[in-house]
Amino acid sequence: MLIPLLFSAVVHLEAPFGSYDIIEPEFGDRTFSVAEFGAKPNGEKCSEAFAAAMAACEKAGGGSVVVPPGKWLTGAVHFRNNCKLHLSEGAVLEFTDDPADYPEVHTTWEGIECYNHSPLIFGYGVTNVAITGSGTIAPRMDFWRTWFKRPPEHMKATEHLYYWCSTNAPVESRRLLKLDRANMRPHLIQFNRCGNVLLDGFKIRESPFWMIHLYHSENCIVRNLDTYARGHNNDGVDVDMTKNVLVEKCRFDQGDDGVVLKAGRNADAWRLGRCTENVVVRDCNLVNSHSLLGIGSELSGGVRNVWMTRCTVEDTFSMLRIKTGRRRGGFVENVYMDNCRGKRMIRVFNIFTEYCAQWGKFPDFELRRTRIRNINISDCEADVAAFAVKLNGDEKLPPSGIRIRNVKVGRAIHSLSDITNCYDVDISGLTLAPEGAVSFTSAEFVAEGDSATEFSASGSWRKLIRQVKPGDRVVLRFPPSPKRDSFARQVYEVGGVVKADNE
Repeated sequence: MLIPLLFSAVVHLEAPFGSYDIIEPEFGDRTFSVAEFGAKPNGEKCSEAFAAAMAACEKAGGGSVVVPPGKWLTGAVHFRNNCKLHLSEGAVLEFTDDPADYPEVHTTWEGIECYNHSPLIFGYGVTNVAITGSGTIAPRMDFWRTWFKRPPEHMKATEHLYYWCSTNAPVESRRLLKLDRANMRPHLIQFNRCGNVLLDGFKIRESPFWMIHLYHSENCIVRNLDTYARGHNNDGVDVDMTKNVLVEKCRFDQGDDGVVLKAGRNADAWRLGRCTENVVVRDCNLVNSHSLLGIGSELSGGVRNVWMTRCTVEDTFSMLRIKTGRRRGGFVENVYMDNCRGKRMIRVFNIFTEYCAQWGKFPDFELRRTRIRNINISDCEADVAAFAVKLNGDEKLPPSGIRIRNVKVGRAIHSLSDITNCYDVDISGLTLAPEGAVSFTSAEFVAEGDSATEFSASGSWRKLIRQVKPGDRVVLRFPPSPKRDSFARQVYEVGGVVKADNE
């Protein structure tokens, strides 16, 4: 896969788990403006010009494909070896939202290899590539938003994927575009089986699916990005079966997890036998995300040697979350988080080993537990959390070697620690601020009606519970019933407080 480099530099990293080097690509002075290949700004689709510029750049031995100032409309952009896509100041790379502009390629969907619509920016098996500059990637989203919902046809397609994966069907036969209304959205940026990748300096505004997916690759640097994508499944950067990675000085504002480490799903990952390892994340700020650092749930190939430091998050579910399930297998080991700070969240540190999501209804083909060990969090702070530490391990393979040092919480809504099925847990300095030292503004929500079941069926409960943040109060005005009890449990799990009618 890797070819000799004409230009390269080395970034040396020292981490708590050891040291490693990343080859950072460099490029010569040759430039290839897309305008010189027929691209026109402000409305006329110029996919062919991007393809021609990439081809010419590679043929010449490498250089920069330049996007000048202006708005440039295109379909899929596919990378060639030794090519840098440079977004000039004032350049807006606007992608169409017509699925026909994204032809079928060998890609993935939530941890399973398949053939689906091309990512908007796609590299497959290329080396020495980059996206740089201060311009903006801003896809049109009107049509892709119609695919955010998961109708029966989409769920049937995920069922096909699950069975293909579980029975080791050839990847060439996993053709999602042949399924009726599968509606599997493409990634915004995916580098698949690539080497020496640099993403530096540009802005992203919206994404159909996962935003940046580094898959089965090596030597990747993500730095100085400014992103906003709050749609369905809008992870920030997914490092997946990828080795030797640096993420630094980025600002993420996401609708799902922020920085995510994955390693394939179930039998697909066991077949490929490749882990994610040697990852440093530093000096990043997350405005909104489901986790500051998420590991899983697709981790069947294993994740090891991870360090996050000097990062902040404003609004999140968890600062550090490891999630897996009884089918995943794999391992998580040698993980370090230190000197990170958050504002309001459900959990500072969470391990959850019963994660199934929409795949839970499918039968178990093979059960493999996930080995979790040597997880370290230190010198971290949160203003408000429902739980400081909530660890729910697998009773058949409990997580071990967990070290918690100097973790401070301004206010804990429910408890400082809730730990089950874990051993060799060493807590030193899990502290709570004095009462009244931290104040915050809480909201109150009222759910009422003749029947909690009817309230749920109407979609009103789903809409309400999504708005509840740790410390918020929820009044449940329904007759006693199992569904009302379920509402109360959900309020507790997201960090809210159920308020009696007479309070």
